Amino acid sequence: MRYFVNDSCIGCGMCAGTCPEIFSMTDEGVAKAKDGDVPAELEDSALRACEECPVGAIEEV
Repeated sequence: MRYFVNDSCIGCGMCAGTCPEIFSMTDEGVAKAKDGDVPAELEDSALRACEECPVGAIEEV
């Protein structure tokens, strides 16, 4: 599983706080998902970040 943060990100930082191994904040103040597949041990926290995004900006690809 992989994730992508789309243009509707408001930069709240919730995803980076929930799963910092996969999501980070850019210099522009929005979130970015790391490239590549999510390791099995991080799937639950990455999925939680996706599901809890307040604007639905995180997509599974």
